[in-house]
Amino acid sequence: MDPIGESETPTRLRTTPSWLLTQTAAHAGRLVSEGFGGIGARGYHYRILAALDEFGPASQADLGRRGGIDRSDVVATINELAASDLVVRAPDPADRRRNVITITPAGQRELHRMGETLAAVQDTLLAPLTATERGQLTRLLGKLLSHHRQRP
Repeated sequence: MDPIGESETPTRLRTTPSWLLTQTAAHAGRLVSEGFGGIGARGYHYRILAALDEFGPASQADLGRRGGIDRSDVVATINELAASDLVVRAPDPADRRRNVITITPAGQRELHRMGETLAAVQDTLLAPLTATERGQLTRLLGKLLSHHRQRP
């Protein structure tokens, strides 16, 4: 038996893009979780901090939409980040019923550290691909995702 079990996987599966994407996504998710876990972080932390860094202060609802995170998970994640002084939560001056979340300088540093970890994970995940192939794969996956996000 080969180490990855490929010879035991039916050819009909090994040649089906949806199966390959699902298997690769599961492996990628494990690598990302392990990488972030090794530095005491989680993927949701990265998503929130990256959104704040790129788009600026935002409501919890906006952060959830931008990061593809469920509302209840956004609240828990922001609580964790705020407890570590990586973000600040303050009432929105325009609507006191909602909060505005802002990244702190410590949050910027943590985002940078997490980005380095994520880059190492990408290198591990994409190790068998050349730089050109990595770019092609990223473009193709982006095209697929964009297409399916536009469908009702």
